[in-house]
Amino acid sequence: MKGSRQLTSLWWDWLTSAQNHYVVAAHNTKAVGQEIARFIDWIEETTNMPLENIHLIGYSLGAHVAGFAGSHATNKVGRITGLDPAGPDFEGEHAHRRLSPDDAHFVDVLHTFTRGSLGLSIGIQQPVGHVDIYPNGGSFQPGCNLRGALEKIANFGIFAITDAVKCEHERSVHLFIDSLLNEQKAAKAYRCGSNDMFNRGMCLSCRKSRCNTVGYDISKVRKAHNVQMYTKTRASMPFRVYHYQLKIHFSSKVNRSEMEPSLTVSLYGTKGEAENLELKLKEKISTNKTHSFLLVTETDIGDLLMLKFKWEETNSWSASNMLKMVSSWWSGDSDSSDMEVHKIRI
Repeated sequence: MKGSRQLTSLWWDWLTSAQNHYVVAAHNTKAVGQEIARFIDWIEETTNMPLENIHLIGYSLGAHVAGFAGSHATNKVGRITGLDPAGPDFEGEHAHRRLSPDDAHFVDVLHTFTRGSLGLSIGIQQPVGHVDIYPNGGSFQPGCNLRGALEKIANFGIFAITDAVKCEHERSVHLFIDSLLNEQKAAKAYRCGSNDMFNRGMCLSCRKSRCNTVGYDISKVRKAHNVQMYTKTRASMPFRVYHYQLKIHFSSKVNRSEMEPSLTVSLYGTKGEAENLELKLKEKISTNKTHSFLLVTETDIGDLLMLKFKWEETNSWSASNMLKMVSSWWSGDSDSSDMEVHKIRI
C-alpha cells in the first residue's frame, strides 16, 4: 500500500455471518463489531500502540461493522472510513445503531448509491460521518449506466441484476483504491449546501477548508457540525476531473419568454482543450439574468486562453411560437437580434 509508508493491513473475515438473508446479516454487524473491538483492546494492551494510528475501513454492511467496532472499543480509534454504508435497517436509526461520528476521532464517508426512497436505497442517504462525500450526487455513477445494466440482464438473466447494482455500490471502493494508486491525481470534493447548488458550479472554493481530497489522504478537519461535500468523477481510474463555474448573463432589448436552447461551450487553455461541453439547464433561460453552470473536463487545460460559446434553438414548435414568428416578421423585428450574451465569466 501507499508508496514507501510503513503500514500494517489486517483483514477481518466475517463471510460466514455476512452470507445470510440481508436482515440477518445486518443484525450480525453488531456482534462482529464487538469481536473486532475486543481485538483492538488486546492490541492496545499488548503492544501499547496508540489507537490514533488505527484506521478502520468498511464497505456496505462492513462500514457499520467498523462503526460498532469503534464504539465498543475501550478507547477511540483514530479514523473510520465508510464506503457506501448500507442503507436498509440503518437509515434514520439512532447513532448508536449505525456508523456515526462518535465511533472514531475522525469518520469520513463516501456515498455512491443512494438512489431510491428513504430507507430503501442500497447505500445510506443521510450523513453519518464528520465528512460525507457524495460523488456525482451519490446516485448515478459514470460507467454504471442503465442501458448497460439492461443489456446484461437481457443477456444473462436475473443473475445480472446483482452485477448491475454492484457497479454503483462498489464505486466507493474503487474511489478509495484510486486515492492510493493515483495519489498525485486524487479527486477533489467541495463543501456545498446541496447537490443542486453544486451542479450550478456555486461551490468550487477551497478557502477555509471548503474543499478536500477524496479517499486516503483526506484532511481530517472536524467541524462542529457534519460537512457534506460533492464532486464529479470520470467513469474509470484515475477518477479525478476538473471543475469550473461558468456564468453567463443574457440581455435583451425587449421582454422575451423563457427559452430552453441547447448550449455548448469549448475551452482552450495553455495545457490542452475541451470541446463541445454541454451546459445542462437547471431552469429556462431568462433575459437580463445571470445563469450559472458547472463545467467538467477530464484533463487539465491549464490557464484559459479562449472560450467558444454555441447556442442552438430547440426544434420545439407550437401555435404560440408560430404567432411570435409571424409577429416578428410583420413588425420587422428579429428575435435573434433581440438576445445577446452580455457577459461570460469562468
